[in-house]
Amino acid sequence: MTSTLTTPALYSIVPSPVGPLLLSGDGDALTGLRFAGAPSAGSRSRWRRDDARFRGEADQLAEYFAGDRTDFEIPMRLDGAAFHRRVWDALRAIPHGTTTTYGALAALIGEPGQGRAVGSANARNPIAIVVPCHRVIGAGGKLVGYGGGLERKRALLAHEGAIMA
Repeated sequence: MTSTLTTPALYSIVPSPVGPLLLSGDGDALTGLRFAGAPSAGSRSRWRRDDARFRGEADQLAEYFAGDRTDFEIPMRLDGAAFHRRVWDALRAIPHGTTTTYGALAALIGEPGQGRAVGSANARNPIAIVVPCHRVIGAGGKLVGYGGGLERKRALLAHEGAIMA
């Protein structure tokens, strides 16, 4: 039996209008999508680049950025605490081109008053864009809290028509 600590994670880097995207996972599922370059030197021994493995995900992302896709059909594995997974599932239900607030999302998952906890779960979202945490905004429509930076959040929301460019 192979230990998950020694099994290399697969990755690919794909271009996008909001900067390079680092996709990671295994042969079965996408487990990460973040704004970045190659894995850090300290973790390279556990990573293996495999652009062919992520061709389907890269194609769907290209379709999204071209305006030809509003939903993703990507096998994913979201590892996290139960509360985080509930938040991430709720994020996937926010329609393309719309936004909600942290408080509204908390109420939706049955945790009214837990907007800060929802914000914390958003910050831990391992699969940006596909699990659309960028669609969650602050009360009063203010753009707040995005791991990829507020300019990327603004660009993604403008791309989807949720806010003015």
